[in-house]
Amino acid sequence: MNNGLRNFGIIAVLALAIVALPGGGNTAALIGGLFSTLILASLVFAAWRMYRENRVALYALGDQDRALLYGGVAGVVLAAAGASKLLRGSGPGVILWLALVGGAIFAFVTVYRNFKAYNI
Repeated sequence: MNNGLRNFGIIAVLALAIVALPGGGNTAALIGGLFSTLILASLVFAAWRMYRENRVALYALGDQDRALLYGGVAGVVLAAAGASKLLRGSGPGVILWLALVGGAIFAFVTVYRNFKAYNI
């Protein structure tokens, strides 16, 4: 039997079980929540590792550039956290989301240019 066909069959049986069995929707929500938690934990771990590996370079940036960098990271986190509500309709929410993302990009580019200009 082909491995691709076998894997497709396994996924089809699991999907049928979630749809047909009572409480399948709750189980799917639980599994989705677990996967979301694992993804978030892996992103936090990767950010922690990057911070630990580049700590000297971060402190060499200077207070102003470091504050700008952390502000850009905060802007990305806020934009990601509020994307579902801010982008739901049109108008002020979309403009605010674009301002957050644009401000974060501006902060990252400014810090990068200063980093390269001073050869840190």
